[in-house]
Amino acid sequence: MAIREQGLDMPGKAADFLRTTELDDAERAVLDQGATVRRGQGYTLRVSAVSAVHRQLLARCQPLDGGHGVPAVPAQRKARREYENRVSTITPIRP
Repeated sequence: MAIREQGLDMPGKAADFLRTTELDDAERAVLDQGATVRRGQGYTLRVSAVSAVHRQLLARCQPLDGGHGVPAVPAQRKARREYENRVSTITPIRP
């Protein structure tokens, strides 16, 4: 069975956050190859990756929810939630 890449739109706030974090080579390549799509005042990044990489990127976005003394910014929390919803459409997210 072949592993298929899935194209998803990642909110710009999530993409901006991920660009400032330490990523492995596959994750960095996915971000670098993404296509920017302008959306009003912001943008989304259209990325194609296998579902495992999307889940890894989503896990790295966890700090956007705040916690551990880090304040949560509502727009960033919403961006992470939107990406989580999109990732969950291609693969169920395990707790």
